[in-house]
Amino acid sequence: MIPPMETFFPSSPSPGRSRRYFDWAATAIPTLPYPQNLDSFGNPSSLHYEGRCARSLLEDARTRCAGVLGLNPKQLYFTSGGTESNALVLHSLALRKPSPGILFSAVEHPSVRENCLVLERLGKQIAPIGVEQDGRVSPARLEKALEKMGRKIEPRFVAIMGVNNETGSVMELPGLVKLIRARGGAPIHVHSDLVQAVGKVPLDIAAWDLDSASISAHKLGGPRGIGLLYLRKALEPLYTGGGQERGIRPGTESVTGALALASCLESRAVPGHLAVEYEQAARRFTQLIRGLKALPGCFLIPQDRKEADPRFSPYILQVGFKGIPGEVMVRALDERGCAVSTGSACSTAHRDRPVLTAMGLDQQAGIEGIRISQGWSTTPEDIGYLLETLREVLALFPPAISD
Repeated sequence: MIPPMETFFPSSPSPGRSRRYFDWAATAIPTLPYPQNLDSFGNPSSLHYEGRCARSLLEDARTRCAGVLGLNPKQLYFTSGGTESNALVLHSLALRKPSPGILFSAVEHPSVRENCLVLERLGKQIAPIGVEQDGRVSPARLEKALEKMGRKIEPRFVAIMGVNNETGSVMELPGLVKLIRARGGAPIHVHSDLVQAVGKVPLDIAAWDLDSASISAHKLGGPRGIGLLYLRKALEPLYTGGGQERGIRPGTESVTGALALASCLESRAVPGHLAVEYEQAARRFTQLIRGLKALPGCFLIPQDRKEADPRFSPYILQVGFKGIPGEVMVRALDERGCAVSTGSACSTAHRDRPVLTAMGLDQQAGIEGIRISQGWSTTPEDIGYLLETLREVLALFPPAISD
C-alpha cells in the first residue's frame, strides 16, 4: 500500500529547507539584467523621433541576434516565442498550392504536433516520423516516412526538433537534412524547433541547411513573450494586419524584449561560452545519473542512457521510480524544496505522454516518469541535495514498491 498522501505533502515545507530549481526546460531562471532603454518606448512603426529611436534599437537587436547565430538579419523575425514561431510556419501551409504532404517527428513539442493535427482537420495530409528507443529520428525512420507518404502525396514539409524537451534527445539534424535534400523531386521545407537547443548544444542553422527554425528567450534566461523565427526565404502568412516584421508577424514589436533576447544570445549562445557551460553541465549530470542508478526502483528513460552520452543534452533527463506516479513524486519533492516536472509545461493538463509512447514505453512508464532539467546556475551541491531528497522520499515507500 502507498502511504497516506499527508505523508508526502506536509502542510508546510520542513524548517530550514531551501528551494532548488530543476525545471529549467520549462523556463530558465533569469541570470541577466534586462535592458531598460527609455528610448525604446516608442512604437517602431511610428515616423516621429520616438518611433525612429525604437526602430533603431529593434534593428540593432535583430543584427546582434543574427551575429550570434551566423545569419542575415533580414532572415530573422521577432515573435512572442517558440510556440508562435512554430505556428507561423505551420499555418502558412494552409495556403500552399498544391496541398503539401506534412511530416513531423513523433516526439515534437505540442506547438508542432497539435498544429499539425489542426492542419489535418483542414484537409492536409500529415504523418508522424517514428523514432528509435532513444527518442531520436534515425535516417532509416526518416527514409521510411518519406517513402510511405510519397505513395499518396508529395512530401513538401518536414519538422524535426533539435533537442527534445522531455528526454533531452539530440537529433542529428545535419545528416537528416542531407538525406532529405538528396531525395530529389519537389523541394521539401525543413523546419526545426530549436527552443531547447540554442544556448545548450552546438548548432549552426545556416550550415545545417534549415529552411526555418524557432527560438524562445525565456529558455535562455530572458523574459517571456519574445522569440525569434528564422526564415531562409519569406513565406506567405496565414494571418495579417499591420505589416510589422515585414508582414510575417503582425503586431507591435516588443523592443525591450528584443534587446533582452539579443543580450541572452550574446551571453549564452556564443560558441566559446557554450562549450564551457556544456562541459560543466555534463559533469553535473554524470553526478546525477550515477546517484540515480543507486536509488531503489529508479529507471532512466531511455534505460540505456549513459552518464556521458552525446545522444542527449546534458540539461534534460527523464527518469521514473517504479510504483510511484510522477505527479506524486513531483509534489513530494516540491514540498521538500525541489522543483521538477512530469514533462512539458505546455502539456500539464494532459495525462498522456506521446513522447514516451513514441519511444515504445508502456503506459506505466509514462505515469511514473518525471523530468529533471538543470541550467547554468545549477551547482554540484544542488545535485547532491536532490539525490538526498529523493532518498528521503523513497524511504517512505514500502520495499515491495521501491524495490
